[in-house]
Amino acid sequence: MRRLGRTLVAAAVAVALVGGTAGWASGDSQAAVTGPPPGTAAWRADTVSGRSLPDPATAAPREVAAFFAGLDDQARRQLLRSHPLVVGNLDGAPLPLRYEANRLAAAATGEARYASLAAPDRQVLAFDPRGRGQVAEVFGDLESAEHVSVIVPGSDNDAAAYDAPHSPHTGPAGMARALREATGSGSVAVVAWIGYTTPVGVGLDAAGGRLARAGAVRLARFTEGLDAVGAPDPVLFCHSYGSVVCGLAARHTDATDIVAFGSPGMRADTAAALRTGARVWAARGPSDWIADVPNVEFAGIGHGTDPTSAAFGARRVPAADVEGHTGYFRPGTQSLAAFAALAKGEAR
Repeated sequence: MRRLGRTLVAAAVAVALVGGTAGWASGDSQAAVTGPPPGTAAWRADTVSGRSLPDPATAAPREVAAFFAGLDDQARRQLLRSHPLVVGNLDGAPLPLRYEANRLAAAATGEARYASLAAPDRQVLAFDPRGRGQVAEVFGDLESAEHVSVIVPGSDNDAAAYDAPHSPHTGPAGMARALREATGSGSVAVVAWIGYTTPVGVGLDAAGGRLARAGAVRLARFTEGLDAVGAPDPVLFCHSYGSVVCGLAARHTDATDIVAFGSPGMRADTAAALRTGARVWAARGPSDWIADVPNVEFAGIGHGTDPTSAAFGARRVPAADVEGHTGYFRPGTQSLAAFAALAKGEAR
């Protein structure tokens, strides 16, 4: 009974503490945006050259890639103009087509908060304005990259705030830019991926796995889409609640490496329990408040074993000079140097 009591107390503390990068605010329950992109009904009703279009809900990214490979440029552009939200979010569609489609889709919202995403120099790989919005952006040349990394962020991230001012080297885009710059290599592309509904503030969403489970499905499909267009197998850099998403998606991706940093847990007792062929890494700075989050999982609350613990069995990333919960990509840190080596495929 005494042990059960301690577990219940720890679980209650986890509800109060597990959160994201925005601080100690009360959390609001979020409705996960799932399923195919907006405009799917009109897409399904359309044809091109007498052919049915691949169903965004059921067609595998490789089937989508094969479909577009069989179209001429005129037919592709016809679909782009008629269905920008579908084309822009369709894993397996040609990358330049998706970039252009998402510029059109962001501009078509007429919302000031999305206007910057429509700039001609942006490589927006996904844009979904439903709810708080989802977005993925590429830094570098994904078509010719020899190495690809994906930043999977935690709480309080969405398309609406994606281009809001952040401290340098924080936020998904800041992390992606810092990582690519640290590699010093034009052969590395980095994707900032906010492709799931993240928790807001501190609350049951952040302490539970509901949003992470929905996000894991989307992350797995996203990596499958990268594979379908010939991109290299990615390295996943998973911050805070994003590491919960990565833990649940691990066995369904072809990632070469999965890096959990500032993690409350990955919903697994050990790295082996993730059932992935990827190498699993973990980092936590000495002043990261995530260390105060109890590593429990009880009645769906909490995310389990600390990935930096010896018991978990992940490879350790040096992080002794990291400050706070969001300082892992600050230039000059041991963590960023180690991340860059991973991104270039040089870590052993």
